[in-house]
Amino acid sequence: MPSGAIGGIPHYYLYGDQGADVELDFLHIEPLRDRSGPHDWRIRPHTHPDHMQVLLVRSGGGTIRMEDQTLPIPTPGILVIPAGIVHQIDFEPGTDGYVVTAALGCLKAAAASDPRLIEVAGRPAVYPLTGTGVSIPAVIDTFEWLHRDFIWSAPGRRTAILAQYMRVLVVMLRLYISYDDPGIAAPDRDYDLLVRYRALLEENFRSERSLGFYAHSLAVTQTRLNSACKARAGKTASDLLYERIIMEAKRYLVYTESSVVQIAHLTGFEDPAYFNRFFAQRVGLSPGAFRKRALHRDS
Repeated sequence: MPSGAIGGIPHYYLYGDQGADVELDFLHIEPLRDRSGPHDWRIRPHTHPDHMQVLLVRSGGGTIRMEDQTLPIPTPGILVIPAGIVHQIDFEPGTDGYVVTAALGCLKAAAASDPRLIEVAGRPAVYPLTGTGVSIPAVIDTFEWLHRDFIWSAPGRRTAILAQYMRVLVVMLRLYISYDDPGIAAPDRDYDLLVRYRALLEENFRSERSLGFYAHSLAVTQTRLNSACKARAGKTASDLLYERIIMEAKRYLVYTESSVVQIAHLTGFEDPAYFNRFFAQRVGLSPGAFRKRALHRDS
């Protein structure tokens, strides 16, 4: 369902929009037919500002357009659609495979041990599997196990999902290394600036809250930075900074036993009371209430 539009192009989240508190480490996998079949096998132009997708096309085929380039879909093949890339897909009826949609927080967690995995996830690509040296049965097995772990409620489910997703990212890396030309040109300057800004946020969001710092580090004006963020993410540079801070705070609240005061300091706030107001204003709950709700959901 659409959560908004960027320059007339809809952007989507599978479970509602960002304001509905999409899970910070969200990952979803489904068979291609589940969403494409009911739409006559055509996925109209749209973008995912905060999620990346990777598709396994096992049989069938069709065409994919990413930005201004249209390419045939190889079978079997892997399609990589980075966050913020406008894309349209026309599948042949009956096309079989899977689509994995992962929030950038999930991508960061899975790629923590190897920065190259982040890099390949940011490159739009269409990779044939045949003739690359990558084991096709192993790739199919990885997606199938990721789907099984996603739909099963079994002990260790979250860990298993992350492990299988890491295997998907490794497949992408090996394809990138073995296949020199993915067939998709580099995105425009707005996209490049947004990617560099997000990378800079990862390094500095706990200590730097000034847009002047980020604009200076990226050698652009604050107006130019905001323009790129609005064009490609549908949000201001400040919005993205604040979302990153909130995401980190949520992680500490959900996955650690740190006190709210400790979490305030860990996320760069000297005044815990101000952290509480900052969090509540943007989430609609106090940090303590958010933690209680998250623990209740997991119980």
